[in-house]
Amino acid sequence: MSDSQYSQEAIRTVFDYSVAMILLVLLFPVGLLLSLIIWATDKGPVLYVQKRSGKNGRIFNFYKLRSMKRGTEDGIPLLSGKKDKRITPIGRFMRKHRLDEIPNFINVLKGEMSIVGPRPEQPYFTELILKSKPEYSLISTIKPGITSWGMVRYGYAANLEQLLERADFDIHYIKNRSLWFDLKIIFQTIGLILKGEGV
Repeated sequence: MSDSQYSQEAIRTVFDYSVAMILLVLLFPVGLLLSLIIWATDKGPVLYVQKRSGKNGRIFNFYKLRSMKRGTEDGIPLLSGKKDKRITPIGRFMRKHRLDEIPNFINVLKGEMSIVGPRPEQPYFTELILKSKPEYSLISTIKPGITSWGMVRYGYAANLEQLLERADFDIHYIKNRSLWFDLKIIFQTIGLILKGEGV
């Protein structure tokens, strides 16, 4: 890794931890309110924990506010799209504005994720993508992100075909990664959130 790359990684690390801490504090009231609504409308856990693939192939616990009805997965890996009937009304609102991802900042503070990076997939789907796109192994070289080029340009993937198409954007990001590219993704993500086009 060159001196320039070391410098960029240092800047990313400081940025990630700073933004994660600030936003967790600022968004705490929002997260608390959403948690109360989730519990009141669909009794059960408000936090959703799922295994995801991270840097160097490490599997970690991925945190989100629960946007689906209880017991809809039962341990079976499934993808979710815009018309998924498992999504609750409050869950649909959260997804449009990416508010279900507030707990992702905990993953950032734990050093498992970055603000910008390839979106982490469930290990099952990571393996399926790798079978069709060996180049996708590049994602294991960096931390996954809360937002990504794939999420900005493609959005959620409802099936394997869409997942493979979105993977091309993640591969493109890794090959062209830079601080300026990260800023572009962040600004476009903010635009999507404000417009309610998160899904």
